[in-house]
Amino acid sequence: MSKLTEAQRAFIRDNAFYAVVTTLREDGSPHSTVVWVDEEDGKILFNTAYPRAKPRELEHDPRASILVLDPANGYRWLAVSGRVALTTEGAIEDIERLSHKYDGRPYEGHNDHETRVTARLTPETVQGYRV
Repeated sequence: MSKLTEAQRAFIRDNAFYAVVTTLREDGSPHSTVVWVDEEDGKILFNTAYPRAKPRELEHDPRASILVLDPANGYRWLAVSGRVALTTEGAIEDIERLSHKYDGRPYEGHNDHETRVTARLTPETVQGYRV
């Protein structure tokens, strides 16, 4: 198991860089989407909602990877793969915090037909360049 260095943790925590998370569909094919991310206790946090595909896929197979790319320098990036744990506890507060980090305002995408869920990826493999 790998750990994020303090510089890698800060790269995620201190920047509003978009990330791409890749989960695995039931047939094993990859599914990649753009997410907001943060770092918490050495884990990478992102937020999604039931009944979307990501939480279903992660319940079936918790393996995922996340790529965070500095938009000002494509050669500065961090790729982390590992297993994800899901929780609905605190998920609304997490999406609000992420919205303030990325958009500077409260989250506007609340939907009565969805239940927010926070995903925390524990690093198993970490690769990066200039981070």
